[in-house]
Amino acid sequence: MIFFLEPNDSCKDAVSYFKEKNIGYFRRELTPFTMRIALFGILFSLFQSLFSQEKYPQEYFRSPMGIPMVLAGTFGELRSNHFHAGIDIKTQRREGLPIYSIAEGTVTRIKISHWGYGKALYVAHPSGHTSVYAHLQKFGPEIEEYVKKAQYKKQSYEIELFPDYGELKVDKGKVIAYSGNSGSSAGPHLHFEIRNSVTEKPTNPLLYGYEVRDATNPSLNGLFGYPLSPDAVIKQSAQKVQLSYSKQPDGSFLADKVYAIGTIGFGFNGFDRQDLAANKNGVYAVKQIVNGKVYSEYDFETFSFAETRYINTLIDYPHFGKHRQRIQKSFKESSNRLSIYKTLFNNGKITVEEGLSYTVELIISDFAENEIRVVIPVEGKKEAIRQPKADNTTENYIIANKPNNYDLGAAKVYFPANTFYSDFYMHLEKGTDTVTIHDDTVAAHRNFTISFDASPFTPSEQKQMFIARLDKNKVPRHHRTYKRDNSFTTRTRTLGTYTLAKDTVAPVIKARNFKEKQWLSNYSYLSLEITDDLSGIYSYKGTLNGEWILMEYEPKNKTITYNFDDKILNKTQCDLKVVVTDNVGNATTFEQTFFRK
Repeated sequence: MIFFLEPNDSCKDAVSYFKEKNIGYFRRELTPFTMRIALFGILFSLFQSLFSQEKYPQEYFRSPMGIPMVLAGTFGELRSNHFHAGIDIKTQRREGLPIYSIAEGTVTRIKISHWGYGKALYVAHPSGHTSVYAHLQKFGPEIEEYVKKAQYKKQSYEIELFPDYGELKVDKGKVIAYSGNSGSSAGPHLHFEIRNSVTEKPTNPLLYGYEVRDATNPSLNGLFGYPLSPDAVIKQSAQKVQLSYSKQPDGSFLADKVYAIGTIGFGFNGFDRQDLAANKNGVYAVKQIVNGKVYSEYDFETFSFAETRYINTLIDYPHFGKHRQRIQKSFKESSNRLSIYKTLFNNGKITVEEGLSYTVELIISDFAENEIRVVIPVEGKKEAIRQPKADNTTENYIIANKPNNYDLGAAKVYFPANTFYSDFYMHLEKGTDTVTIHDDTVAAHRNFTISFDASPFTPSEQKQMFIARLDKNKVPRHHRTYKRDNSFTTRTRTLGTYTLAKDTVAPVIKARNFKEKQWLSNYSYLSLEITDDLSGIYSYKGTLNGEWILMEYEPKNKTITYNFDDKILNKTQCDLKVVVTDNVGNATTFEQTFFRK
């Protein structure tokens, strides 16, 4: 199926048309004519392949690595504000292992960033799938040369490239990269995804026939009951309660009998492990059965990036904010727009009537179908309330589907409509230089705006100031600040205490592996440490003998590195100059001379 536009339609019209029809498209830095040619060519091949291939081909893809597949992270795993979009493959605690293309295809995107996926590579395949490889150390020779040429042209380490379709072709089994620890990675591993090339939805890579040794059942850490209706009570409490349970001889779990009335729901905290790894990973599927009827069922086969932030409605977010522990609900909130549910009856909520008995079963399973069964006997019984609902009443009531404005003295805060998932009473504290906007027990789905009045400060003082959020230790954390006249503004999704902070100290630069006037003929790289005490590093630039050089910044260990292979030096005396600037404009210049044959 192909959609054509008139020849005189602009590139912008093409993009708008495909958005309106909910059809995937590729963003390219091309002329309107070449963009249309590339766009229609790609879509033609993708639609052809989608109709000719099975949904999850079992023998089409090879492994992206040449070592046994042991996972450090599973698909759909619960992360901060998102579901994990791939699987994390262990690399034996090493970097530099070869990464192979899982099938023939063409590189469609390359992105290098300090955080996030770090060095990432995207390959489109004729089957209609795109494979993603992230946290890489470096790319294969041909791709590495292509990337570095673009980095030197742009004079930037961080870069995003969209090669023309077919410009960088790869064969199945070709080395396209090497494993690393770049970006927001906590240790060496390969983050690996398989996406639908048209919808861009990630799918669980294990659906494509990859084998991971797993005969280990998931683990249960906690079980919780939730009164959901105004009249609901569980174990004499109108608030959430933790339930006691015991393991049975057959491996199942039996909760103590729960006396309740009204509409209630249940949640659990748990994790899964594979046979060869100690990592606490996410479970694959959850099913809730009440008196033999399936009330709710969901799994992590696929999801869309557009919905991933709704993870905050699947978990008990206030509990997470207080205890950093994720409880998964077996019922669906009205604000929950996730598409992961296979079955829903009454949104997974259970209406308990007096005098009736209910058997609730939670079946928690991993991808290999290892499972645990949790049985919760419930009896409808009215009891005296010993723990009433918490009184969170304040004078500030947020109606989630309407915009809200507040003047807090030193700052104003604006919440667009649907910033939050539900209505609630918000705690606000005014101040002359610091304001409190509730706390991190409430999740914001959209960015809201905080604006500070900086008029009490002189222009020179304002230059070194920024909006900061105070962490639990009252340490200011930089937030990107937009300055216009005397107004300082930031956009954020994080509630908490905010203030205006001042940074007067410039970054520090130190050489790590060389000294002034040293001969470095046998060195393969230069390494420097760059640090900033408050607002953080904003930019860095290095030159050798006046020419820009590519320096890779690794924020995790605060280093910038230059590889001598990147640029041929034809001078014995090399004058290095590095300039590092923080987020308020304080700058430090490092200059040193070395020699090299």
